[in-house]
Amino acid sequence: MRISLSSRIKGASVCIALTLGAAACVTTPVPNEKIAVARTSVARAEQAGAVELAPIEMQSARDKLARAEHAMAQSQLQPATELAEQADVDAQLAEATAQQNRSHKAAMELEASLQSLRQETLRSTNPSTQ
Repeated sequence: MRISLSSRIKGASVCIALTLGAAACVTTPVPNEKIAVARTSVARAEQAGAVELAPIEMQSARDKLARAEHAMAQSQLQPATELAEQADVDAQLAEATAQQNRSHKAAMELEASLQSLRQETLRSTNPSTQ
């Protein structure tokens, strides 16, 4: 799993670097850069399963990103920047929530497996209860 996570981090870093490089070429770099970062965060959260595991946070990130893009299209630079920053934070929260929910589910499954093994061990060491 660590190799997979490492590969994802490297891939995300390359994507961010390319996005930031493209944003630097645009005439209004601050909002465009922030929007690009927010898009990357939203994509990363989606890949982490946030759509299913953190739907409220994910929807908030998507909504704010869409509003930021709309504000940018209307040349409203300050609102575009602020909404993009909020979308980025919401996407990061969605990703973290998804990872937490996945970890919690795995822990519960592990606990259930351990409990089953304990019961099986007790049955096999105490044959009179069968």
